[in-house]
Amino acid sequence: MKRFEFKVILHIIVIFLLSISSCLLYQRQLWFSTTVCILLLIGVGIHLYRIQFKQIALLRQLTDGLRYNDITQNLHPPFKNKMMDEWAQELSNALKDFRGKLLAEEIKHQYYENLLNKVDTAVLVTDVTGHIEWMNQAAVTHLGQLSQLPEVLQEASTSNDISIIRIEQNGIVLEMAISCTTFVTQGAFATQSKKQRLISLKNIHSVLERNEMEAWQKLIRVLTHEIMNSITPIISLSETLSERGIPESLGEKEYSIMLQAMQTIHRRSKGLLGFVENYRRLTRIPTPVRTKVSVAELFTDLKKLFPEEYIHFEMPASDLYLYADRAQIEQVLINLLKNARETCERKADKEIQIKFFSKGNPTLAISDNGEGILPTVLDKIFVPFFTTKTSGSGIGLSLCKQIMALHDGSINVKSELGKGSCFILTFPK
Repeated sequence: MKRFEFKVILHIIVIFLLSISSCLLYQRQLWFSTTVCILLLIGVGIHLYRIQFKQIALLRQLTDGLRYNDITQNLHPPFKNKMMDEWAQELSNALKDFRGKLLAEEIKHQYYENLLNKVDTAVLVTDVTGHIEWMNQAAVTHLGQLSQLPEVLQEASTSNDISIIRIEQNGIVLEMAISCTTFVTQGAFATQSKKQRLISLKNIHSVLERNEMEAWQKLIRVLTHEIMNSITPIISLSETLSERGIPESLGEKEYSIMLQAMQTIHRRSKGLLGFVENYRRLTRIPTPVRTKVSVAELFTDLKKLFPEEYIHFEMPASDLYLYADRAQIEQVLINLLKNARETCERKADKEIQIKFFSKGNPTLAISDNGEGILPTVLDKIFVPFFTTKTSGSGIGLSLCKQIMALHDGSINVKSELGKGSCFILTFPK
């Protein structure tokens, strides 16, 4: 490039000197010399123009290759010249580096595209109007080749929260968990930007079916266990009474045996009836009527029901509220406090604490220093009719869980054997 600059400067100096010489010779009326200088001036000018024109042609060849994505070519100088050879070589090297970077980006693009095509989660990229710009293989399998997002997906994608939708595809109903992320892609210029959506769809139909089946199996096991425990002695006693027959005159011994059998049948039948009644209670929880409930007033009323000194209510500020069905939430807290009181019975230094946290999601925490829950049964305590108590019905905690679910909240437990348990009730904001 330095050689090229030197040649251009030299041409300009020669043109300048020839121009001055032509003017001086013309003033002295040396016509022949003036004509020779003018011809030389024209020749040098044409030569300089030719150099510039050839360079422009070389640059045009480069820009045309970039415009039409023909970056595999090597640039050749328009005429044989050491300076032009060096310049063409520099441009060819720059084009080669650019080609290498594009190839690396294409390899990276193919890698991520193949990676997304291998996952079983459907991934789509759309604009704000719902026009599909890209979709992976899982999305094609679930939705087919589409150019526009279906209306049900378009409505669900406007929310940033994960939601569940139902899609019918080829006569099969799919339950999909959808999540959407909005991002802005920047164009070549700062003013050029485009808002796009990244949508992911996860087919959770099989997962829901499996969880539902497991829940039914657990419930059926409990039901059959309870029913068999009641039916077996009833059948046995009935057979015993049938085999003995009715004697003509009942002696004191026979009467005592029959009375005992009838009492057992009555007791087991009543237990079975109570079990069915508990089941009905569990499946007939009314829809909660949510109102503005003062947490301080709720704690005050509960303290009247549980006046024991070792039960500590951490009274919150009077301006803290819950939006819930007061009667149902009060029943949940009563169940949990009763359980906490029972688990602390054998402790000398009993302590139960009830706290309210307003930061983030409203949260109620009921903790005790009782016996704790065995790790092997920790995941079963919310299963209907499961109980570790000799006289328990097994519906208390299940009832609490269902009430919290109807409030769009959750109930969780942390427990350490021998150190106590903590039940956490989380409510929506």
